[in-house]
Amino acid sequence: MKIEGKVWKFGSDVDTDAIIPARYLNTSDPKELVKHLMEDERPRFFKEVKKGDILVAGKNFGCGSSREHAPLALKAAGISCIITESFARIFYRNGLNLGLPLLESLEASEGIREGDRIRVDLTKGEILDLTQKKKFLAKPIPEFMQSLIKDGGLIPHLRKKGAKK
Repeated sequence: MKIEGKVWKFGSDVDTDAIIPARYLNTSDPKELVKHLMEDERPRFFKEVKKGDILVAGKNFGCGSSREHAPLALKAAGISCIITESFARIFYRNGLNLGLPLLESLEASEGIREGDRIRVDLTKGEILDLTQKKKFLAKPIPEFMQSLIKDGGLIPHLRKKGAKK
């Protein structure tokens, strides 16, 4: 499974309140949440991000409260993959459950720049920076998790499996 897109770069310790400020948690409508994505850090982010773009960040991405609103809004905005040095564990689970590909790679987190165009091979764990002509490695996403991602997340995946019986 391959993904290609333009990079948006963020630092370390981006918490769920920075991704979606708590004042907007009265809705779980993805279209509404997207309007407030990264609002306090980059007010125009939701207008500039495009479907297929990739987010790259430092360590501990998605720390803070365990709200599903954060990965939901990122996916709804069109973010096709997130690459970080490390994720907060609850964000990691929530993101994968929603079908959002997540990779951890210190080298990619440090080496990829904002605006670079990258291609990610989830099966091999390879991240090619097409702009800088550099290759980075991450732990590949296991086949069963790729299947979950292709199906759009855990619930659609379970429904699909149930329909096959």
